[in-house]
Amino acid sequence: MLEELLQLDKDFFLYLNGLGTPQWDNFFQFVSHKFSAIPLYLFLLILSYQKYGGKRTFVLLITVALLITVTDQLGNFFKYGVARLRPCHDPEVEPYMRLVKSYCGGKFGYFSAHASNSFALAVFFGSILKASIKYLGFFLVLWAALVAYSRVYIGVHFPLDIITGALIGSLFGWLFVKLFIFALRKFSL
Repeated sequence: MLEELLQLDKDFFLYLNGLGTPQWDNFFQFVSHKFSAIPLYLFLLILSYQKYGGKRTFVLLITVALLITVTDQLGNFFKYGVARLRPCHDPEVEPYMRLVKSYCGGKFGYFSAHASNSFALAVFFGSILKASIKYLGFFLVLWAALVAYSRVYIGVHFPLDIITGALIGSLFGWLFVKLFIFALRKFSL
């Protein structure tokens, strides 16, 4: 059963990765780059400051730093614990795929820390700022999905890598919203 699922994942990866064209390569490389979202996160920081003020925004920054650390390091723990090869290192897949980047990345890819971090931040900020902008949460989840898909597009993650990362990131985003609210109440901020 697991072998069939992994084979379906490889087949689905080759299908999605094969949809790429050189005209879109730069766009998806940009989306996939960790610094591409800096303007978005600066905007979210400004919104947070307007809503919460200085002290609460400081607590928010600590919460976000912990959130990213947890999701990112959990991704690394799983990558080396599960030891599933990235598509670009998998000898069954590599000859048939498009590698858009100039390098592949680490040897293992389960699960995607890009997807996990993006979804964690989308759920976190979408939840705490939902009253500020009506469709902010929807936009942030859409951005996170685009980031996650970009990892398949450029050839460094299988679909299950990004789905798992999205689910884990969403769960931790929700948990850290609860932690942030608890911290604000606990310290009467």
